[in-house]
Amino acid sequence: MRLPAIGLGTWQNTDPETCSESVRTALEMGYRHVDTAQYYGNEEAVGAGIQAADVPREEVFVGSKVHAEKFGLAHEEVIEGLEVTLDRLGLDSLDLLYVHWPVGNYDAAETMPAFDELVDRGLIDHVGVCNFDVDLLDEAMDHLDAPLFANQVETHPLLQQDDLVAHAQEHGYEHVAYSPLARGNVFEIPAIVDVAEKHGVSPAQVSLAWLRSRDRVSAIPKATGEAHLRDNLDSVDLDLDDADVERISALDRTERFVERDGAPWLDD
Repeated sequence: MRLPAIGLGTWQNTDPETCSESVRTALEMGYRHVDTAQYYGNEEAVGAGIQAADVPREEVFVGSKVHAEKFGLAHEEVIEGLEVTLDRLGLDSLDLLYVHWPVGNYDAAETMPAFDELVDRGLIDHVGVCNFDVDLLDEAMDHLDAPLFANQVETHPLLQQDDLVAHAQEHGYEHVAYSPLARGNVFEIPAIVDVAEKHGVSPAQVSLAWLRSRDRVSAIPKATGEAHLRDNLDSVDLDLDDADVERISALDRTERFVERDGAPWLDD
């Protein structure tokens, strides 16, 4: 299966009422992919929003993440962490579970077989990783029986992640772009603003449409208000021409807006 081009990110959406209402609104608007994590502290609110929405559970693709600093990433810690996540979300199973960061006690030889066990038990449908580089992706796949379904990593016009996108395309898994609007910085890029004015749309829509133009890439922008939720979702109807895509692809910038100790790119 393929992920919807645009999903709902919930990082830093920590007020329970705001979070649950934004999830409900997004789903009833047409979103079908919701992303959360143990580390975000909002799994209960996300679950409440899913349950409040007038959308059947089987139509909603839900992803969450286990984290070394929460329950840990040893085999039994992954199992325990997923069980707690399911309880918080109010779900019987999860569509996608990720390793949030390859840090702490992450060990591919121990962590990834735990994901296989969860697949075998029917508690998760798909296996994902976050913030992995190419070497870590290859290692994870070597220790998985289940196919790798997704790598979620910061990706936007100012951090295009060509090597990781190419790896996803080569191996047939999803490249999920978080912070796809570069924490709002795409609104200040002349090339993106010009393309937006040309099409009569927002720079956010242009950035998301540019990501969508790349095979195997989907995005999970965070939004809470109805207007921003609608604007992001409407990007699926924007088709950039080749010149638009080439102009944005030619931006020669490598700017990260999400960092943490132990991130693999810090060793590059």
